[in-house]
Amino acid sequence: MSYEKIFEYDLDITGVTDYGADMEAILTGRESVPLQGAQFDLSLAGPVKGRVTGTLRGVDYLRVRPDGRRELELRGTIETDDGSRIAFSAEGVGSPRDGEPIVELAVKIDLLTAVAAYSWVNAKPAWGSGYANLATNKIHIDVYLH
Repeated sequence: MSYEKIFEYDLDITGVTDYGADMEAILTGRESVPLQGAQFDLSLAGPVKGRVTGTLRGVDYLRVRPDGRRELELRGTIETDDGSRIAFSAEGVGSPRDGEPIVELAVKIDLLTAVAAYSWVNAKPAWGSGYANLATNKIHIDVYLH
């Protein structure tokens, strides 16, 4: 099997909406996850570089389960440097590293556009892996087609 890296993205967390739980306290382990879990809506933005180049803006609907698993659901838009738009959706999981402010991320990514120059993104899902650094509020993902 071969994988082609099509782009990478680096996102900043630009805003957080919480639903009664303190995200920083939960994600750093200072507080336990409530029995019902917790949700945080994270506004994200940052550059996309590679075969697709531009800016990604979106919201990650992050759920933290009582067992600590992080479930990711990101919806957004890539606006390419040439002004085209690609719909972006990703679902995946995050696994915290012991003793570090790092969460390892694995995501399945769906891209969709009617722009002919980028129609190749519609053919199949992409797969991404990377990390979120909770100390810097930055996320990095490398994205591959299979």
